[in-house]
Amino acid sequence: MSELQEENCLVLEAASEDEGKRLDIFLAEKISGWSRSRLKRLIQEGDVSINDQKTKPSYKVRAGDKIEIELNEIPVAEFKPENIPIEIIFEDEFLAVVNKPSGMVVHPGAGVVSGTLANAIAWHFNLAAKRPKSPEELYRVGIVHRLDKETSGLLVVAKSDEIQESLSEQFRKRLVQKKYLALVHGNPESDYGRIEAPIARDRKSRIRMKVAQNGRYALSIWRVMKRYEHFSLLEVEIKTGRTHQIRVHLAYIGNPIVGDKLYNSGRDKTLRDVNLRNLILDLNRFFLHSSFLAFQHPITKQYLEFNSPLPLDLENFLSKLSR
Repeated sequence: MSELQEENCLVLEAASEDEGKRLDIFLAEKISGWSRSRLKRLIQEGDVSINDQKTKPSYKVRAGDKIEIELNEIPVAEFKPENIPIEIIFEDEFLAVVNKPSGMVVHPGAGVVSGTLANAIAWHFNLAAKRPKSPEELYRVGIVHRLDKETSGLLVVAKSDEIQESLSEQFRKRLVQKKYLALVHGNPESDYGRIEAPIARDRKSRIRMKVAQNGRYALSIWRVMKRYEHFSLLEVEIKTGRTHQIRVHLAYIGNPIVGDKLYNSGRDKTLRDVNLRNLILDLNRFFLHSSFLAFQHPITKQYLEFNSPLPLDLENFLSKLSR
């Protein structure tokens, strides 16, 4: 087996002795500190590819296969709970819904080993009645989906493997409703629209995604909430959960998110109004907020709906645009 690693990307090449092994078993043997169940989850979430194609945990490895793994998290042995304050919107013995602030990473990953939402959740759960004790169990306290570091808003967290699997199944079947508020450059011609464009990793940049015909299916539905002179406030509902989906899709239709240095091609800096440019610079984040989340409770079967208003920094930004 040959191996190449660049920060959070690991590339393995299967040898003849690996022939016929299940992919999740093969990875558990080759990657220290990672449990088979965690690696299986990575495969299911699309973070593992075989010869540039997404696959399943049950795939039988062949000699010569190039296996690429996005290791966006740290090994469980290094994971520790931390006493970090978090805003809990809802909590019972099975799950919690939290309001993530901008600037907080969801999971430890490349270059980030502490101060994440996962560290905070592990600590919070440990303070309640019966909580996991081993690093492996703590690490697997289930954040079911993710938000980018600069994105604020709602996330659901599972308190057991069973609840995590149930919620993950709802996400896979697209039964979870997720809506975001995004301020974008320009004014779309229509008041609403649908973006159905596949998304793939940009081979020219390890951190960027792009619309590509060989990518994974992605669907975003948007409507205009308010128009400003240079910007528009959109509500965006995503039917799929691809990495950077909203950011990529809105940039694709020519309305990139305000403050998004990765995808708006310098649109912030090309604004003629110096005050607007400085306003965006002072915001120090991109304008994207997870504002609505709805799903079925795995145990009670009740349909739960949660709303999160814009945080103060984004509200203040909009108020200055209205003056």
